Amino acid sequence: MLIGYMRVSKADGSQMNDLQCDALIAAGVDITNLYEDRASGKRDDRPGLISCLKALRPGDTLIVWKLDRLGRDLRHLINTVHGLTGRGIGLKVLTGHGATIDTTTAAGKLVFGIFAALAEFERELIAERTIAGLASARARGRKGGRPYKMTPVKLRMAMASMGRPETKVSTLCKELGITRQTLYRHVSPDGQLRADGIKLLNRE
Repeated sequence: MLIGYMRVSKADGSQMNDLQCDALIAAGVDITNLYEDRASGKRDDRPGLISCLKALRPGDTLIVWKLDRLGRDLRHLINTVHGLTGRGIGLKVLTGHGATIDTTTAAGKLVFGIFAALAEFERELIAERTIAGLASARARGRKGGRPYKMTPVKLRMAMASMGRPETKVSTLCKELGITRQTLYRHVSPDGQLRADGIKLLNRE
């Protein structure tokens, strides 16, 4: 069975999903198997997506108009597609930069595998830079005084560190020169971006 997912960012009616809907129906999705959200792609708790993922069964294929309709965070996309693959569900992207992704084919699986490898490589680089940065900070020593505010560089270091089980929050805050409150306002305990963290990176 083919199941389609649509998303627009705003819920005020200023954005329409007609183009996505027409494309999904043209691709063979029955109108009764369409799910939609009117929310940011950075949100993982989208009700339409949750219902869509629950409706999928082994052998089904999830179809989206563009890859960014499914999500705008690479880690979330990788995890979502790995979850689908593990359940025996395919993913097909109709247009845009991800149009070569069709995990029901060998070529499509290869393309997504490259994406996943690049994402893992990026995470390893961030972790390595974090370890080197913290070691350098310890070697220089830290002076007392008012903590510095969060910066994009500190935020990326915090994201990588918070995902590591051996990380001590108090030590991390000291090394980065921020308060625990500032840390948790930007990053969750498992290293996921929070609202203030998203805003900070968007200002770069």
